[in-house]
Amino acid sequence: MGIMWRHWALPAALLTLALPAATGCTSTPGDPAAQPTDRLSTSTSVARVCAKPPAGPARAPAGAVEVDPATAGDLATKTKSSPAHTTFWLGPGTHRLAPDRYAQVVPKDGDTYIGAPGAVLDGRGTNQYAFGGTAQDVTLRYLTVQGFTAPQNEGVVNHDSADGWVVEHSAIQHNSGAALMAGARQQMRANCLRGNGQYGLNAYKDGAPLTGLVIEGNEIVGNNTDDWERRKPGCGCTGGAKFWAVNGADVRGNWVHDNRGPGLWADTNNNDFRIENNVLEANDGAALIYETSYNAVIRDNTIRRNNWVEGRKYADRGDSFPYPTIYLSESGGEPRIKARTDKIEIYRNVLENNWSGITLWENADRFCNSPANTSSGDCTLLVPHADRCARPAITSAPLYTDCRWKTQRVDIHDNRFLLDTSVVDCTAKCDRMAVLANYGTYPDWSPYQGERVADSITLKQQNRWHDNTYIGPWKFTVHDPSRVLDFVQWQSTPYQQDLGSTFTPAAGG
Repeated sequence: MGIMWRHWALPAALLTLALPAATGCTSTPGDPAAQPTDRLSTSTSVARVCAKPPAGPARAPAGAVEVDPATAGDLATKTKSSPAHTTFWLGPGTHRLAPDRYAQVVPKDGDTYIGAPGAVLDGRGTNQYAFGGTAQDVTLRYLTVQGFTAPQNEGVVNHDSADGWVVEHSAIQHNSGAALMAGARQQMRANCLRGNGQYGLNAYKDGAPLTGLVIEGNEIVGNNTDDWERRKPGCGCTGGAKFWAVNGADVRGNWVHDNRGPGLWADTNNNDFRIENNVLEANDGAALIYETSYNAVIRDNTIRRNNWVEGRKYADRGDSFPYPTIYLSESGGEPRIKARTDKIEIYRNVLENNWSGITLWENADRFCNSPANTSSGDCTLLVPHADRCARPAITSAPLYTDCRWKTQRVDIHDNRFLLDTSVVDCTAKCDRMAVLANYGTYPDWSPYQGERVADSITLKQQNRWHDNTYIGPWKFTVHDPSRVLDFVQWQSTPYQQDLGSTFTPAAGG
């Protein structure tokens, strides 16, 4: 898995309840016409799925095979002996697999698994995987899956990333590795993905891009309990959900909160994401990282109290980088790659009391075929073979442009940014918006050395803030970490950012 950090060597039926308003205000999240308040309130509803256990049908559906929790391995055995497109009903109680680490349920095409109230499939710290194999169009509903010990970067449900799975109204919790892997066309709705060792969701399939994901109405909470970044520093392998080479995803209406590490992380050659109407809250790291990826819409999200742990850690060690809550790292709009948009558009979001705001970053030393590319072996979607990105061809068109993941065509507008430093408990470095790059130095054959990338991302790549509302002591970092501006300088030549925006220096002012 790749990592996103800035210098090439630096580490990176739904039950919904309205969140309580902080001040009684009912302004719509992201509404630029809404009046400023000292503490933001919101009417956004979130998926409080984990508040109650799954509650499936109390009786087996007509024609279903009944699975007895009293018989160990009954689910796997009956799955093996039944034809494809069978429905299995797991009776109330704790279901077990055979006491072997590789024992698992291997569905056939079109199989459906439905849990009764109180139905739990428990790996008891022995079994690595709950559901695996390559069968397509499998459905899981109303089932609790817990106690499995998947290794790092592997998952418990849909371990082999088979296509067309539907996972709904289930609790996949307290496992090692990832709760869920994803295949193409996978739909995940109204699930509780809680307290897993690495991820709630790992959307990755070896050797093939994933298409057509739907992640809707899930609660993704408290994941990365094994603290992988501490165990393997710089692994880039932590958080609520990770996406790798996904082409087309709708991530909407989820409550992603209290994860150790980032909330949502799209890492390497993702494209065509819509991230909307989510609540991203109290994650230790960034709420959202979009890294070496393309074309996305990020809108109507409520994003609050994120990045307090990771942001503070880098500030306390004297790092001047504007470590953000929304982090676009070598990612931008690219019209030549088919998607529902040809830019990255960030709008109508509310960001309240996070550690810093949005950073647009481009590492001058990170490009296809560079030793500084932490997603080693991967090239951009515009160049199929990494070895083409070498001298002399890389020094001229088209490879000079196409060998880079470029932070370009980013449109940030009609958002509300509120920062009260007494709430975040910081005196500096938690108040930044940024668009910047490093001074290119590596490798010695790189055509991107010096300030050319910093000049381009700042002034030449159509990155634009406008018509936003700022409340609090915001500052703006441009070009490189040493250049920090106030709001007037940010709006002035040569940057001319945030035209049409308003700025109230103190929260509650």
